[in-house]
Amino acid sequence: MNAYLVVVDTLADWEIGYLCAELHSRRFFANPLADFSFRKVGLTTAAVTSMGGVIHVPDLALADLVLEPGDVLILPGGERWDEPELRPVLELVRDVLDAGHHVAAICGAVDGLGSVGALDKRRHTSNDLGYLKQSCPDYRGEKLYRHEPAVRGDNLLTATGLAPLEFSAEVLKMLKVWRPETIRAWYQLHKTRKERWYHALVASMGPAAE
Repeated sequence: MNAYLVVVDTLADWEIGYLCAELHSRRFFANPLADFSFRKVGLTTAAVTSMGGVIHVPDLALADLVLEPGDVLILPGGERWDEPELRPVLELVRDVLDAGHHVAAICGAVDGLGSVGALDKRRHTSNDLGYLKQSCPDYRGEKLYRHEPAVRGDNLLTATGLAPLEFSAEVLKMLKVWRPETIRAWYQLHKTRKERWYHALVASMGPAAE
């Protein structure tokens, strides 16, 4: 199983911060030795720069990406998803969704998917429905829109840019590399900052129930 993060110039660091840290470190994996990789995908293998000035060097180019069942393709937000250069990326992601693979998109990347028809037949959310309709004239998915921080619609996960925590938790559910009780405790700890959820998180890493 693999998670692939699409990296493009101006990607929004905070929207994937929780997720990248947990997938890279594996610290809460149900099986730290699981056959799993977390890799970066770019338009090419040339380095890109995030909105926060962090340099990301892709592990592979999009043209070389081969998804296997269970893999998840992750699209962070950014300021370039409405540019013509990224249109082929969005069209490829739409085709990946139609082929049954899992995709998770947040913030501006969701609007990008709306521009290529990827939201028209799947439950979804975005930063704002009005903006989505305005920026994507061909968008036809309003009846499937949900005013929620993060929404799972079949094999597509979408989230507002103000919900990086919810986005991360839902991607972890997609990947199934954490136990459900670990995801719940981790999410509640960060959301509420209550001590009891720290203890629940620690307890979730104990031996699995027989």
